[in-house]
Amino acid sequence: MSSTVSSAPNRRVLVVASLIAAIVAAGGLVWWLHGSKASTSAATGSQASDSKDDNGVSILLDLAQTAVKEKRLVAPAGSNAYEFYLSVLQLDPQNKTAQDELHESFPAASADVERAINDNSLDEAQRELSLLREFDSTNYILSLLGGKLDAQRQIQIRQDEARAAVIQAQQSAGGPAQ
Repeated sequence: MSSTVSSAPNRRVLVVASLIAAIVAAGGLVWWLHGSKASTSAATGSQASDSKDDNGVSILLDLAQTAVKEKRLVAPAGSNAYEFYLSVLQLDPQNKTAQDELHESFPAASADVERAINDNSLDEAQRELSLLREFDSTNYILSLLGGKLDAQRQIQIRQDEARAAVIQAQQSAGGPAQ
């Protein structure tokens, strides 16, 4: 028992140290990229910054197309087609490719949200639903999915309350000795 207790703090220290190292590495990468972008822009003028914006859009479009091929429409968080296409629209609000792909993939993406609700992955379903609403907040399908998500949350709450009542009844029947 003491080996389990003593290894838990060691694991926590290892996890914290790993997180700190990852944050420092990411910060260094951002600093390096920012510095190289600034020096490149200063050296080549405004044409370079325009081509970098276009290049960023094309990179995001490539990532989104790969995510669509791999059927990662709304999940996982941070690496899905919808997030990539929405990022493209932030850089270029009139980008026809991103708009068309978001419209085209909407039925399959909303089916993914419904599947998450049915699997009782309610937090994930909420994240995915919010992502779809970011693109089209007035779509009736999203309203229906929101209602289904709320209903599923209520069912889960009732099930949790019923389990708690059973446990409490068992503890009361068994007395304080258990």
